[in-house]
Amino acid sequence: MREPGGQILQRGEARARLLEAARDVIRTRGFAATTVDDLCRAAGVTKGAFFHHFESKEALGVAAAAFWAETTSAFFAAAPYHDHADPLDRVLGYIAFRRTIIDGDLAEFTCLVGTMAQEVYASHPAIRDACAASIFAHAATIEPDIAAAMAAHGMAGDWTAASLAIHSQAVLQGAFILAKATGDAEVARDSVDHLARYVRLLFGRQEGTGA
Repeated sequence: MREPGGQILQRGEARARLLEAARDVIRTRGFAATTVDDLCRAAGVTKGAFFHHFESKEALGVAAAAFWAETTSAFFAAAPYHDHADPLDRVLGYIAFRRTIIDGDLAEFTCLVGTMAQEVYASHPAIRDACAASIFAHAATIEPDIAAAMAAHGMAGDWTAASLAIHSQAVLQGAFILAKATGDAEVARDSVDHLARYVRLLFGRQEGTGA
């Protein structure tokens, strides 16, 4: 396939470029304000290439949510917090890792699926559902470590590993909203710090110690 500038794209390359463009442009401008032309321009492909791969902007939004889930899953799977022997340290390490990646421009660290879900939950249910699948699937990745920490530390109560995993995502998504509302990443970091304190309190661990 020949694209602007005369370059020949390999099979599937235009689709990958469009998904990467969607990831970046939608986080900056929002879904509704992003046009097909914007996406094509950012991806360096023609509108014909867009409609070859996606029948509509909504279809692109659904695919972008799945692409986000796939690429971020690989990113978190390689993160260093998995190396801790104590499962509670893995949970706290996950939270600490989330704090370290709150850096750079808002569009660089905020969540694509969170951004789209807030905007299109009523107007584009297919995108909303794809975003929900991504968020809840990510929560599920930390659930086993929470469950193991509960068992290792003798925790029992009216809450579950699944509910705490989901709560962690609620805090993170809320932190991103606050950062957008204020234009300040520090308010997001503060929220993540409070999440870490909350988890330590749940497990009776004093801050700054391994006890």
